[in-house]
Amino acid sequence: MKNYIKIGILMSAVVLISCDDDLSEPVVGTLTQEQVDNTPTLPIIENSVRGSYELLSNRLNILAQWDWNGGLVFQNDYILQDIASDDMEKKWNPDGDQPWIDEINNFNFTSTNGGPNGLWKYNYEAIKRLNTAIEFLNNPDIQAITGITSERKNQLLGEAYFLRSYYYFALVNNFGDVPLILAPVKSYQEAFEVAVRKDKAIVWEQIKGDLTLAKALLPNTKYSSDTEKWRVSKGAVIALLAKSALYTQDWGAVPALVDELAVLGYSLDANYFENFTSEYNDNEVIFSFDHQTNAAPVKRGNGICAPLGWGFFAPSTDFLNSFEANDPRKFYTVDPANQNVNKMLGSVNGANKGNDDAANNKVYMRYADALLWKAEALNETGDYTGAVNIINQIRQRARTTATADGTMPPAGTLPDRPASSDRATIKGWLISERRVELGFENQRMLDLKRWGIAQQVMTAHGKNFQAKHMLYPIPQSEIDASAGTLTQNPGY
Repeated sequence: MKNYIKIGILMSAVVLISCDDDLSEPVVGTLTQEQVDNTPTLPIIENSVRGSYELLSNRLNILAQWDWNGGLVFQNDYILQDIASDDMEKKWNPDGDQPWIDEINNFNFTSTNGGPNGLWKYNYEAIKRLNTAIEFLNNPDIQAITGITSERKNQLLGEAYFLRSYYYFALVNNFGDVPLILAPVKSYQEAFEVAVRKDKAIVWEQIKGDLTLAKALLPNTKYSSDTEKWRVSKGAVIALLAKSALYTQDWGAVPALVDELAVLGYSLDANYFENFTSEYNDNEVIFSFDHQTNAAPVKRGNGICAPLGWGFFAPSTDFLNSFEANDPRKFYTVDPANQNVNKMLGSVNGANKGNDDAANNKVYMRYADALLWKAEALNETGDYTGAVNIINQIRQRARTTATADGTMPPAGTLPDRPASSDRATIKGWLISERRVELGFENQRMLDLKRWGIAQQVMTAHGKNFQAKHMLYPIPQSEIDASAGTLTQNPGY
């Protein structure tokens, strides 16, 4: 069987046919070039979309076997967004294990660090798979060739457009200008031609354009499929459109989009922790990865629970002190006494800790997050009452959430914020609320950067955050392999 060679950016975004030598094993979930060249079948199309979801998962060793230094053992969201921030430390007991993570924590990393390297490769590998799927599904004869129904074709194409947008969302926010690859690359010449960074404004335009296409293709229901509720839904598309508007400061577009989520049936769960324990039977989770135990032939479990058993991922003292008295979200996020990160484990008793095949899902977007986007947009456009009302809605759900032992928080917990017409005061409340509501959900560093306060906050936390750290470095291996076609971010 012919195998692939991969160079630089091609390692994740581009697959080229090589000689018959066994240079490398194909990544699980990818298509062989023979499959791409031959007439597609319905299973090939289905797998080309489904395989792209895998790069969102917390499954271990998707792209390599125990390549810690390359940042490829698991997704690096917790490292680049939580450990890098003032919320999380690498381990409960500091040691010399995995020093590349300490480099991220201390902001003394270089362009060879595994964190940005893994982020780049995960996202471009997914984009490669999605470009193949989109090319198949846009073939005008695909229904006649494969027998796929128009409904299924539209659903899969909508999913693919959303997922490609999601991966580019991560790339543009972490690296700035990035290569924009929108079709399968089938020659070395094409490979070098696409290995050029595009202005981030163009990338944002593509993200929003893909999402607009996806919105029109997916069914107008909470779930795209009643039997596969894990799949991308119209709600996920709307939520990412709203988040993209927020990140590009298109404040006026955010509230109406968030309101569309309520129309589809999203609302706050009665209990905060339901977000992290339910399996597609709650009201709040908009998009998550469906981890499953004992899946075959390829594992589908939540492998991030394994390093928790090795002492990884601990709260900073500053994060613990950011919670108001008796806030039940604190324990549901982390249990310092037993060194358990409950939110990541999906349990309050240590279950799943050390398990590399756990069943608890990874939540990417939920309604509380979206409501706080709306509150931020309202505050920026002068609707101070609306913004405060939403913040209080989030606080009310928290104070009416039963604690882990079944009791209710005492009276006076998390009182409503008072009416205010001071934008800065409300913004401060919003910043505080997002931190405790969304702690350890890979949002903190991205929030600090887009608010323009990352350097201020990190300096106060004793970290050596410099202006260059607003973006991560382009992996040096990618620059080297492109013969300099890819350029580096300033300061690296």
